[in-house]
Order: sequence, then structure tokens, then C-alpha cells
Amino acid sequence: MAETVTPFGTDRTTGHLLTSLDPLLREWLPRQRWFAGKGRPVTGFTQVAVTELLPPDGRLGLYHLLLRVHQPPVLGAPAHPGDCYQLLIGVREALPPRLAPALIGHVEQGPLAGRTVYEALYDPRPAEVLLEALCTRARIGGLRFERDPDQEIRDGLVPRLMTAEQSNSSIVYGDTFILKLLRRVVPGVNPDLEIPLALAGEGCDRVPAPTAWLLAGPEPEPYVLAVLQPFLNGADDGWELALRELAKGEDFLAEARALGRATAEVHTALARALPTVTLGQAQLRLLVDGMTERLEAAVRAVPALLPYERGLRSAFEALAELAAEGHTWTAQRVHGDLHLGQCLRSPSGTWSLIDFEGEPARPLAERRMPQPPVRDIAGMLRSFDYAAHSANPPDPDWARHCRSAYCSGYAEVAGRDPRTDPVLLRAYETDKAVYEVVYEARHRPEWLPVPLAAVRRLATSDPTLARENRP
Repeated sequence: MAETVTPFGTDRTTGHLLTSLDPLLREWLPRQRWFAGKGRPVTGFTQVAVTELLPPDGRLGLYHLLLRVHQPPVLGAPAHPGDCYQLLIGVREALPPRLAPALIGHVEQGPLAGRTVYEALYDPRPAEVLLEALCTRARIGGLRFERDPDQEIRDGLVPRLMTAEQSNSSIVYGDTFILKLLRRVVPGVNPDLEIPLALAGEGCDRVPAPTAWLLAGPEPEPYVLAVLQPFLNGADDGWELALRELAKGEDFLAEARALGRATAEVHTALARALPTVTLGQAQLRLLVDGMTERLEAAVRAVPALLPYERGLRSAFEALAELAAEGHTWTAQRVHGDLHLGQCLRSPSGTWSLIDFEGEPARPLAERRMPQPPVRDIAGMLRSFDYAAHSANPPDPDWARHCRSAYCSGYAEVAGRDPRTDPVLLRAYETDKAVYEVVYEARHRPEWLPVPLAAVRRLATSDPTLARENRP
């Protein structure tokens, strides 16, 4: 069902703000890394909410916007009302040189005519306004700033914008907190807040507990706009750490095993905190049908998959056959998009998992559905493969050993090695590799050989050989 949104929370003084911003945003938005509609022109906007955080009558003005962005539909795709984006717009008479990279444009019409507007997250003062509002649990227009009263937010934390974000934006405050602002938003319970809160309630310290968060819109399905969590200062990104070890010719086995244990701890805590379900034949049939449909769409989009289609399809059919024989599986809440870049290792060597938003392109209801934990495991196994192929020359043995160590570490905590369910693991890894082929063909063609190598490995036509795909 297409999402519909009723505009809310528009301040009396901001009703015609889009008159000023419309022509500038049409040019600026498609250039942003987090904008999902690249390749299609922006044809207009629908104002969902506009909130004045600082009046523009002084040196600095600040507006919070939720805008639905209209674009021509993707060829062959159903009609879509347009994605809703969160923007923070700063207003000044002129930009100082330090804010030049943040420029959106110079306004020529409307209530801001003669002013300069810019991406406010580059500017420390607007970032301070957000933290102050979270600290005081402010209510501004339709925005509700919430916080955990048991966590302290001290004064004087200097903000800085992180520049490595892709689908969202983050501000670090004094190396103490990190505020993640979700860019493409939908109404409803966002797992990036829901799951860390649930894990905190279980005492699971593998995921930083939310300190504060920003909501907008009416209950019971408000927009989740931002989450403030402790910043893991000095932590290594798992992807970057793996690449460094590869470059030095070092193995990653101890880290992979520890990461497997961390994943299992999170899965175990989630199974306690949130409902689990049993997947029988009917549920597995729907799951397999979804995998098969994605494969068929991928073959149409990337003809290089065609020679492997029958073998890849057999991975899904083998799972359906097990379900028809009466096999069942337990599904629970999972990370949903787990890979090395979603893991951080502290200076003490402790691994943490971050970014529970799931794949933003998928519907929110789908991202919140219980899944077999092996979905996360398959994502991590694919990530080891990607890291190994980033080496020069590629080192498939490195990936194979890391995959084995990760599964062994997982089994130490979970009590069950994911390799003992090879048909389920093969199906999920196949589904992930098919997704990667389409992504790389569209966005990074030079990376396409990486998932295609996995496709060749996974496309055995004999399901009884699934154990050969064990990591």
C-alpha cells in the first residue's frame, strides 16, 4: 500500500517558505550522497512539516523541514507519492568562508529573498540547538525532543559533522555522543531506535544505548528523525580494520571469531526482548517466493546472471522442499543489513554493532519483520568475501578462513553453528549475492566481479552439494 501523509506542524510564519527554497532545492538535493532519487529530475515538493528553530531576523536563522520530493516514476515501477526527506536549512545574510561547502544557494524570491541558505549541519550553532533541545526535552512545533533521564548530557560539547555518511548524516559532540539524523523518513517505529532501546532493556552492551531521540507527527506512528547515542571514541570500523590487516598480510581470525560471538550475543538478547515466530511451510513459501521474484528481476536487469539462474533458483527450491517435508525455523528481530562496516571495535578489543535501520530502500514494515538470524550471518559472510577481493591480489583463502572463524565464534554463544543448516544459509547468501550483483551493476560496475564470483560458487544445481558452500 502506498504511504500517505497528512501535513502537520507547520508554523504560522513559515507557510510560504518553499516559495524561497523550491528552485534551489531542485538543484541541490540530487547532488547529496543521501538522496535516493538520483538520475531523475526533481519536479516539485509537498510540505509535510516546517518548523522554525531560530527566527531569521538576526545573524542566523534555522528551519527544520520534512518535504515530500516528487520525481518522474521509475520505468515499469508502480506510481509512488515521493520520498519524504528531513532537511535542516540555515539562513544567513552571507556565508563565511568556512561554510562554503554547505551552500545551497542565494534566495531570489519569497520570504527569504536576499538571504543565503545552506546545509545547517555544517554550522556548530545549529548543531548546538539540536543538542540543547534534546537535553531539555523541548517541544517545538510538531517536533518532540525526547531523552533517557538516566543518561547525563553535559554542557560544552563541541559539535562536528562527520563526512563519511552515505544514506544519513551524523554529528559528533565532543567525542562523547553521536547524533544520527535520518534523511529519508517514513512514519512508524524505526528499528534504529526500537532495537537499541530493546537491547538496552536486556542489558546487552554490544549496542550503544540511545540517550535521546527526535520524533515528529502524531502517535502511534510518528516519524523517527534522529537518535543520539554514546560515541565509541577511538573505535575502528570493521571494514577499515579488515582491509588494514589484509594489506599487512595478517589474518583476521581472532577478530572474526570475536565478531561472531558479538553477533550471537545481540541475536540472543533480541530473542529475549522482542517476539519470535515459527516459520512453517506457508511462511517459508512466501519467503522463497520473494527470493525467487528478486532473482527474476535481477536477471532481467543484469543479463550476466542468466547462465546461473537455474542454479541460483535451486538454492531457493531446496529450502522450499525442506519446508514441505515439515522443517520449521525460528524467526526473530535481527540487524537486517549486517556487514563489517556496521561493526566497531573499541580500543579494548570489544566489538559493537551499530546502524539497525536495515536496508532503507525496503518498506519499514518489511524491515521490522522477524527473520531467521542466518540473514545477518549471510550478510557478514558476504562482507568477508568483499574484503578479500579488495586485496591486490584478491585472497579468497583469507575470506574462507574468516567465514569459518566467524561461524565458530557465533556457535560458541548461540550453541548452534549456522553451517549445520546449510540449505537455509545457502538460500540467504544467494539472495544477498543476487542483490549485490544488481547494486554493483547500477552503481559500481568495477565491483561486479565480486558478487559474480559468489554467484558462480552458489549456483550449484545439486542442492545436496549445499554443504560445499559452507564457509
